[in-house]
Amino acid sequence: MDLQPREARYAALNLLHHPVWIFDIDLRRVHWSNNAALHIWSAPSLAELCARDMGADMSESVARRLAQYQSDFISQGATFNEQWTLYPGGKPVSLTVRMSGHRLDDGRMAMLCEGREQAVEEPESLRSVEALLHTPVMITLFGEDGRPLYRNPAARASVRRLDEKLAERIVDTRSHASLLAALASEGMATQTLAVHTETGPRWHEISARRCKDAVTGQAALLVSEVDVSAIKRTEAQAQYMALHDALTGLPNRSHLTQRFEMVLGAIRDAQQQAALIFIDLDHFKDVNDTLGHAAGDALLIEVSRRLRGAVRGSDLVARLGGDEFLILMVASDIRSEIERVRLRLTRAVAEPVHLGGRDLHVTASIGVALYPQHGSDVQTLMRNADLAMYSAKEGGRNALAYYDAAMADAVEGRTALEAELRLAFERREFEVHYQPIVEALSGRIVGAEALVRWRHPQRGLVAPDVFIPLCESTGLIRRLGALVFSSAAHQQVAWAQAGHVLRIAVNLSARQLRGAELLSDLAAALRASGADPRQLQLEITESMLLGQDNELLALFQSLQDLHLGLALDDFGTGYSNLAYLQRFPIDTLKIDKTFIQGLQNNRALAELIVSMARLMRLRVVAEGVETQEQLAWVRAQGIEFCQGYLFARPLPVADFGALLAAR
Repeated sequence: MDLQPREARYAALNLLHHPVWIFDIDLRRVHWSNNAALHIWSAPSLAELCARDMGADMSESVARRLAQYQSDFISQGATFNEQWTLYPGGKPVSLTVRMSGHRLDDGRMAMLCEGREQAVEEPESLRSVEALLHTPVMITLFGEDGRPLYRNPAARASVRRLDEKLAERIVDTRSHASLLAALASEGMATQTLAVHTETGPRWHEISARRCKDAVTGQAALLVSEVDVSAIKRTEAQAQYMALHDALTGLPNRSHLTQRFEMVLGAIRDAQQQAALIFIDLDHFKDVNDTLGHAAGDALLIEVSRRLRGAVRGSDLVARLGGDEFLILMVASDIRSEIERVRLRLTRAVAEPVHLGGRDLHVTASIGVALYPQHGSDVQTLMRNADLAMYSAKEGGRNALAYYDAAMADAVEGRTALEAELRLAFERREFEVHYQPIVEALSGRIVGAEALVRWRHPQRGLVAPDVFIPLCESTGLIRRLGALVFSSAAHQQVAWAQAGHVLRIAVNLSARQLRGAELLSDLAAALRASGADPRQLQLEITESMLLGQDNELLALFQSLQDLHLGLALDDFGTGYSNLAYLQRFPIDTLKIDKTFIQGLQNNRALAELIVSMARLMRLRVVAEGVETQEQLAWVRAQGIEFCQGYLFARPLPVADFGALLAAR
């Protein structure tokens, strides 16, 4: 390295008694030094000092500060006076250094450093200077006019300009005024504000206090800033999650409640009306039970998307949980608006959803409560819209119903019935009736279907379509199903001992089929009764076969291991086809009564079902046989077994025994 031209250029600086050196910021090396600086740096020669790699052990904070200097030298011709600690040979030397820009021969911007040794400082003072240099906390001293008097490296890295005032830094002028007002009254303030930074707007926690400038003695403002943008984002996300459904992204119940309170005033002022529209998907539980919860979630996401698309942008669509949705709608003529949108809502839900290679068809039951006719607060309206929705379900589903006061009475009745239903188990009010299954040609009774009845002490015999759905919705279906199977198993033993070898069929619900306790419940009943499992048969419906085949196959294999038969009930009304059934160990096919009782319209299809069942060597039972004409057709098709009112209705055990004796 040829240092002689540099010596000649900077010779006059050697006459100075205080250390002066030129630092090449880009190369992280000393470019030139006078003799006083050589002494400070403990360098034997200028060549040795210039050969040192100052960047080898330079901290990131120092490197960032040097880059700031270089930028400010170029853009603003700035100078700086700061206290620095050098470490020649690892020994600390404290200097007050004046730094200014200096162009090298090749045009690059370097730094001219003029140092003055400090008197021996207290350790705390030296350490505080180092802390200011390295801390990520942004510290700025502002003059009374708002001009910056000092910024530590972290603060300098954050601002857009070196001379940026506090008022320019804060995004919202009202926030700046609020900060100044707090300082005026208290002398100090801490606020979380949006600020402009070199990388864009950020959230900073700003702590400011009035003080004196140690150099001039004039009033000043010391401001420290900590970036809390990540915390603000987390808070915003938490707030969003608190008000939105995690699965669909729709507003949730809390969001809806807040929104309703916000629009109440606007509704009154504009003399408008509002409505809460409660939407519940029909038979959604069957999707979860048969296809699994992942498919159910996918269906809910798609339905939520469609509902948003079916209403106006000003309407709020919320998900309450499960398969329940709610729409908040405001209009001057609310009934007309609801009638206008109801078709779009029902079509949006009813359009097939393609999942897992299948098209799912779902419908919706919709209940409507109007403001202010049906309630003046959101909780009352939600409850009444819910009641209206249940009314739509009870009316046949896939319908819309408006609330009326009679619905509340119906719910009270249903609630009372649920309480009585739970007591019915303790009071042993359930009894199993049996409908004969007969040979079509001879009329001989070969089996029976077990059907549960509830003999209520005041209501009399309660129909299954009243209490079984209630058992499903309350989770009592497992207990009821176990009771029916146990009764059927014991009855099979009793009839066998009386000389009647009958095969008894017991229905399973979708919830039972997917329940983890099914196998243990069945095995326990077989052990307790001593029944012959080959004379017991479980009946399932077609829709239960949809879903994860491997899971069903494993379950059916376990049922086979118990030697239980498996029948497919109500065939022809669901989703399956005979080819699909070949995957499962089904031994009996029960043709739904709609085919038997509607032979004029369904004859060709019914005959096709019988032919294919025979090819697959399935035992066929014709359900719902009520006339001699229907029986004649069953016999003509070669169907071996049938059941229906032509032979007998479901009978109590004693009456069924009498029928066996008579035949």
